[in-house]
Amino acid sequence: MSMTMTQKILAAHAGLDKVEAGQLILVDLDRVLGNDITSPVAIREFENIGATKVYDKEKVTMVMDHFAPNKDIKAAAQCKMCRDFCDKHEVTHFYDVGRMGIEHALLPEKGLVVPGDVVIGADSHTCTYGALGAFSTGVGSTDMACGMATGKAWFKVPSAIKFVLKGKLNKYVSGKDVILHIIGKIGVDGALYKSMEFVGEGVKALTVYDRLTISNMAIEAGAKNGIFEVDEQTVEYVKAHSDREFVAYKADEDAVYDETYEIDLSEIKSTVAFPHLPENTKTFDEIGDVAIDQVVIGSCTNGHYKDLTEAAEILKGKKIAKRVRAIIIPATQDIYMKAVENGLVKIFIEAGCVVSTPTCGPCLGGYMGILAAGERAVATTNRNFVGRMGHVESEVYLASPAVAAASEITGKISSPEEVME
Repeated sequence: MSMTMTQKILAAHAGLDKVEAGQLILVDLDRVLGNDITSPVAIREFENIGATKVYDKEKVTMVMDHFAPNKDIKAAAQCKMCRDFCDKHEVTHFYDVGRMGIEHALLPEKGLVVPGDVVIGADSHTCTYGALGAFSTGVGSTDMACGMATGKAWFKVPSAIKFVLKGKLNKYVSGKDVILHIIGKIGVDGALYKSMEFVGEGVKALTVYDRLTISNMAIEAGAKNGIFEVDEQTVEYVKAHSDREFVAYKADEDAVYDETYEIDLSEIKSTVAFPHLPENTKTFDEIGDVAIDQVVIGSCTNGHYKDLTEAAEILKGKKIAKRVRAIIIPATQDIYMKAVENGLVKIFIEAGCVVSTPTCGPCLGGYMGILAAGERAVATTNRNFVGRMGHVESEVYLASPAVAAASEITGKISSPEEVME
């Protein structure tokens, strides 16, 4: 029987020759991930089921990134619970302040995920690692607890949608524009519990970081996971970050897909998702004057070094609008250091931005950039739901780093071309 990439990975980890959509299977896990918000719930459930040790101290990972550095006493208690648990169970991959980063940027950077892996994380954007040819998906904290104890998880095998990419992106257009274009096309439930599989000659025109961004937001289309076919770029990235052996899975030529979309990357324009859903997308021929109060460039979606360089190119030698607050958040300590060494942080500060330690803070309305009633933000984050970044009467507009940087300068939602003429 023919299988998709995702189905092949799941079959291999279930010890089966084949699986089909809708089948319930028990799968061996390569990694179990949690953060400072979701891990405490999992820890309590781990203890409630009577577990006395984690299944593999090398394969359990906790990253303190959502409310860290701690924003209040409750956040401090959450992190302490995680720290104590990892000390007790000798968990190797525990990342605290000063060593941590935003989890979905940190794990690929640390080489903790390779092609062919099965990864669960108690965070919906765990689907990010599909960029490296892994099956990764978000789960609840109870599933995380069982995963930490047993190294296994139950899945219903997803059906799939194929996205055949061709062409290459134009200047100032990036992976963020690609995924916003796709979500605008299929809707926030267009891939509900399905695998979004990206193939075609256009894949090679996307950097690994573009792919990480696209896979990261697969959940915003309702997908179980997003996954890219492994190519030379993937292999080069993985070998630079990990010495683990890996298996690259490719879909069978006669694999069955629910739908197939052809996407010409050269036709994609800078795209912005208006409130209050990622599917509410517009291009600049549809956008009028939309004044803004804040810009956030960062998050697990767009806090990579590539994202910062795109923003710095536009901000260099310019000043942000007087009424705009601009927050730049490198996704990991290594990215932050590289941005310092190569002068990007200097560009940001001279333009009038604040540069923060790695944190998820503003993305989920936690801290480091809360919006008041009536305020608008352009953000390179992944969600723009009602109240996502603060007051329920605030508004979030999702965009690429290039669009976000241009908007900082003008004080309204603007295209990069507008400020670079």
